Amino acid sequence: MIEFGHISHVGLRRELNEDTYYGDSELGLWLVADGMGGHACGEVASALARETIVREIRDGTPLAQAIRIADEEIIRTSRRRNDTLPMGTTVVAARIQGNRFEVAWVGDSRAYLWREGQLAQLSQDHSYVQELIAQGALTSEQARTHPHRNVVTQALGVTDPNHLNVETMTGELRPGMQLLLCSDGLTEEVDDRSIAATLKYDDCSAQECVDTLIAAALDGGGSDNVTAVLVRCH
Repeated sequence: MIEFGHISHVGLRRELNEDTYYGDSELGLWLVADGMGGHACGEVASALARETIVREIRDGTPLAQAIRIADEEIIRTSRRRNDTLPMGTTVVAARIQGNRFEVAWVGDSRAYLWREGQLAQLSQDHSYVQELIAQGALTSEQARTHPHRNVVTQALGVTDPNHLNVETMTGELRPGMQLLLCSDGLTEEVDDRSIAATLKYDDCSAQECVDTLIAAALDGGGSDNVTAVLVRCH
C-alpha cells in the first residue's frame, strides 16, 4: 500500500510560488518541479513540465522520455511567447510499478530514499557547486554556503534537448521505505540530518512529516519557495 503527503509553500521572501508538484497513486507518479525565470515565467514552465509529464505517462511513455518531451514543449512555448529570457524548471519525478521504483531528475530538485533507518540522496544535483564537489574543489559543507549554490547546469526549457541529461535510477521498493522528492527551497534550509530525524518517526503520517519539513524550512529562513512530496510503502 502506498501513502503519500504533499505540500508547497511560497516561503517567506518570495511573492510568487513557482514550484509545483503532482501525486497520483493509481498512475504511480509523483513529481516536484521548481520553475525559474522572471515575470512569472517559472510558474508557467513548472506547470507545463507537470502537465506534459503526466500526459505522457498516462499515454505509456517511459519516464525519462516524458521529461525530454517536457523540455521540448517548454522551449516551444517560450519561443511562441517571444520571451527575452528563457523560462525553465527543474524536475524530480518518481514512478512506482509493482515492487520497483524509478527516479528521474534534471536540475537540483532532489530525491531521497529512507530505508532501514538510513537516509540516502538518490539524485545528484545538476549544479555548479556539485561539479566543484566532483572535482574535489569544494566539500559538501562548503557548498551549502557557496555564493553560486543556486546555479543549475541543466534545466527543462533552458537546456537544448540534444544536451539534456535526464538521469535515472531504479530500485526495489520494500515495506517501510520512503521516497522524498523536494525542491531546493527545502534542502537550502534543512540539512540531511534534520530530514532524517523527521522521517524516522513511524507514528507520524506522511502528511505530518512533510508539514514538519516545510515548517523547518520556514524556521530556517524560508528564502525560497519550498515543496515536498513524501511517498511511503506500507
